Order: sequence, then structure tokens, then C-alpha cells
Amino acid sequence: MITSTSNARVKELVQLQKKSKLRNEQGVFLVEGIKMYQEIPQEQLVKVYVSETFADKHKAEISGLKDRRKLEYLTDHVFQYVSDTKTPQGILCVVRQSSHCLEEILEAEDAHLLVLDNLQDPGNLGTIIRTAEGAGVTGVLISKESVDIYNPKVIRSTMGSIYRVPFTYVEDLKETIGKLKRHGICTYAAHLDGKNSYDKEDYTKKTAFLIGNEGNGLRKEVADLADTWIRIPMQGQVESLNAAIATSVLMFEAARQRRNRG
Repeated sequence: MITSTSNARVKELVQLQKKSKLRNEQGVFLVEGIKMYQEIPQEQLVKVYVSETFADKHKAEISGLKDRRKLEYLTDHVFQYVSDTKTPQGILCVVRQSSHCLEEILEAEDAHLLVLDNLQDPGNLGTIIRTAEGAGVTGVLISKESVDIYNPKVIRSTMGSIYRVPFTYVEDLKETIGKLKRHGICTYAAHLDGKNSYDKEDYTKKTAFLIGNEGNGLRKEVADLADTWIRIPMQGQVESLNAAIATSVLMFEAARQRRNRG
């Protein structure tokens, strides 16, 4: 059992919580909570850390771990120190990062994609990933300037969907949109100046929605590459929805159309 916050592994866990560079160098990320632990694909599980209290209350859960060498106990005090949450659940796992190829995502049958341009809010990105799974999205393409998907706040917001939704970061979004078009994928820019209401378009074909930054929307040079600009009509004095909610509206409209096609 680790009893000191000065322990080398404890210090490393704290740094993994804080630093995306270290997470990427090691090819891992951290998850907390019993649900996130239960849903980890076994081939991605690297290490499990549990608090004394968790170990006492969840003996059956711990005994189900196939490789006991992956298990490490921490005192409650030390666990509190490494946790990224105010009320730790008592279980933290080191998970191997997923690897998804852009070409693989683009070649998905009946592609239903999201293209995220410079998204900065961790909660928004996590919610988008979670909602994407529910709406049947086949892949998410993220600009390199966006928030790190392995940020602990993003991970919590995904509620486990991080394990199942294919995604990749792209160096050049404009070049990537060109690839989408060459794969026969129609691109729709969510934009306040959209030509048509979002529910007037046909998303039963291969589709990608371009979603912009929370404050500024899509960059002009990105929006200009879209096949069509679409808008979500607003009533009252509301100008627009936040990125996660707007994306949800579009994703589920595509899902609705696809369910109802002949």
C-alpha cells in the first residue's frame, strides 16, 4: 500500500492529471469512478489504484480483476491527493490511449461524422463525444488547436463513450475537409448565416457536420470549404446554442432521418 504523497508513482499520477504532454508521451490517460472502470476495454487497462475505503466496500469488484499485478492500494489521504474530483469515488485507472486512423474513419460505411474546429471547453467536448455515441456518429475529427480529449474534465463528461467513439486529431483541417469531399462525404457548416434551416437538408447520405469554437464559431477559411451552411432557427432573443447542444440537435436530426429512410 502506498502511504505517502511523496511516492514516485503518486507524483506521476498527479502529473498525468495535469499535463497533456506527459499523457501523450506515455500514451495513456486517467479515468476515475466505478462506471468508468467497469467499461474499460481490458486490452487498454494498464493499472488500477484504489483507496482503502473503496477496497473495503467493493471486495467483489476488486476480486474480479484478472491481473492482480495491475492493482495498487492507496491510503484514503493519498487517493484524495491524486484525485481530480472533489468527492473521489476511490478508484482511478491508467488506460492506454486509443488509436484511430483518419482513413479508417473516412471510409466508414454510411459515414456520419463531426468535424470540430478549435473547440476549447472540456465539458463541451466530453458531452459531444457522449452524445455522438447515442446519435450513431461514426467518427469525430478534431483540429489540433482544440482541447485535449484526454483532459480529465473531458473524460468525465464522456461517461464512458471515450472508449467507443472513433476520433482523431488532424493537423490541417482544410486539407482534411478536402479528403472528406474526395470520399463523397457532404459537409455542412453550422453557421449563424446558414442558408437553410438544419431540418431542410438531407443527411441520409454520407454526412459531416462542421462545428466551431464556443465563442467565435467556425473560422471563415474552414466554413468557406463546406458544401452548405446550415442554421438552427432561434426564437426570442437567443442568438445561438452552445457548441454541445447545437451539435446534439444536428446529430439527432441526422439519426432521425436515417431511421426513417426507406
